[in-house]
Amino acid sequence: MQNSFDIDGLIDVFAERVAAKLRDQPAESGGAAIKARLLTVEQAAVYLGRTKEAVEQMIAGGKLPVVRADRRVFLDVRDLDRWIDANKA
Repeated sequence: MQNSFDIDGLIDVFAERVAAKLRDQPAESGGAAIKARLLTVEQAAVYLGRTKEAVEQMIAGGKLPVVRADRRVFLDVRDLDRWIDANKA
């Protein structure tokens, strides 16, 4: 019997571990890693697993509160977490 080697699986595992290390890496200043509290619409869409357009519709429909700074729109991670909790079945 010959052992088969799954290079694609190995690459996926390696990439996931590298991504996890980068997420948890402390800031260059020597302090703890800082996670952003405010997300752009695009980042919020990724966070929720939705499209940018779907998040924009949720904002327009008043389902998600926003933080406006000048002409920019941000979403608070805590509000996104509350929306997730409120919509669990």
